[in-house]
Amino acid sequence: ADKVAATVESCPSGALRYVRKDGGPAEQPSAENAVLVTRNGPLYLRGRMELVHPDGSTTTETRLALCRCGASAHKPYCDNTHLKTRFADEAATLPAGGLSPGGGDASGTLRIEPQADGPLKLSGRARMLSSKGQVAGTAGGPALCRCGQSGTKPFCDGSHLKAGFVGTE
Repeated sequence: ADKVAATVESCPSGALRYVRKDGGPAEQPSAENAVLVTRNGPLYLRGRMELVHPDGSTTTETRLALCRCGASAHKPYCDNTHLKTRFADEAATLPAGGLSPGGGDASGTLRIEPQADGPLKLSGRARMLSSKGQVAGTAGGPALCRCGQSGTKPFCDGSHLKAGFVGTE
């Protein structure tokens, strides 16, 4: 059971989950919240998270892969459509806007609220990592692009308004 749990916990998207029937421990969130902006792909989030759904309900999450190309059929989740659309963003460095340099507290609950036909609004703190794993800073409340058009990726610059982005299915 421990090996199965460890394998499930290595799933980057959070699509795999488990419930222990042997009395073993449930999956524990990372001590600090982190957002990894991948090269030409999704946002991988880890930590203590609360995802807000269109009906206002929430789910508690420890791992998520969220779309940032704008084309997923299962928004806000990534479904690998970025491969078909050839979404391009190296994400090797992240713009400094909206980040506190370096460290800073990234614990607590990170609330993720996809805005209707707009960005992902984060409430709480998270360490932002470039595609090379470099800590770009600590974010507290940024709006992250999910239409794929922002000139300040991964942050929203309002491009979804011009692109006619539809954020819900």
